Amino acid sequence: MITVLFSLISGIVFAIGLVISGMVNPQKVIGFLDITGAWDYSLAFVMLGAIGVNFFLFKYLTKRNPVCGTQHYLPTKTEIDSKLLLGSALFGIGWGLLGICPGPGIVNLITFDMTAFLFVGSMIVGMLVYKFVVKE
Repeated sequence: MITVLFSLISGIVFAIGLVISGMVNPQKVIGFLDITGAWDYSLAFVMLGAIGVNFFLFKYLTKRNPVCGTQHYLPTKTEIDSKLLLGSALFGIGWGLLGICPGPGIVNLITFDMTAFLFVGSMIVGMLVYKFVVKE
């Protein structure tokens, strides 16, 4: 039960951070990605802040016992393969075209905007297709 509670609190804090930073606003994200036009550089500060905090805390927290669970689940792959490149390209194309990525897309469901439901529904369909088509 404690794991569920910590997960819920973490999700709420993450959602609040996305809203405060403007990451849930597709126009703001597209403005950030438009470096040759009317570039909105404010999201660079959000990214730099997140990278800075993560850089130090990740090293510290992974040396300690997890608060929830029995181990840290960290990535083990180190090579760059075609799956990583294709997935990164698809993510970047989708983010650039729509100005939204999975986290903010899920947060936007609370607005009851049909675009958010279409985005999240399409994301789920894509994950299911991958699960059944690609055998690992």
